Amino acid sequence: MWLLAEPHVRDLGFDLIEVQYGREATGMVLRLFIDRAEGTGEAVTHEDCEKVSRDLSAALDVADRIPNAYQLEVSSPGLDRPLRRERDFARFVGESVRIRLVDGVEGRRNFSGTIQAAGDGRVEIACDGRSYELPIGDIARANLVPNWEREFHRVDRSAS
Repeated sequence: MWLLAEPHVRDLGFDLIEVQYGREATGMVLRLFIDRAEGTGEAVTHEDCEKVSRDLSAALDVADRIPNAYQLEVSSPGLDRPLRRERDFARFVGESVRIRLVDGVEGRRNFSGTIQAAGDGRVEIACDGRSYELPIGDIARANLVPNWEREFHRVDRSAS
């Protein structure tokens, strides 16, 4: 699905963050998370999600790659956004993150800390008083940890 969806999302001026497809209580769901291109500082709006959904829905109908009925959902990645690619980690250097590895490093699979750097297929994370270099290819799941204090201050400033 990623290869089919990404060009349409990119052509509309957004970055594809994550694609999920699976059975839920309501049936099969194809869920895409989109964000604005790096550096714009603008949040994804409901209208943005609608625009991507309409365009992508038409493309998916034409491609006819999903054999069963499904629900298409498009949303922003949220404050706990998933990180998948090296550029995602590089974009959020200095931010808090939770990472779960498939195989692990030094007998450990779960890490919570601060992203220090990303490059050459690895992400460096400061965790428990030391630094770990984690292979991006071994990451099962990685999410930003919301900085609630910063968010509360952002909301306070926008209300004034």
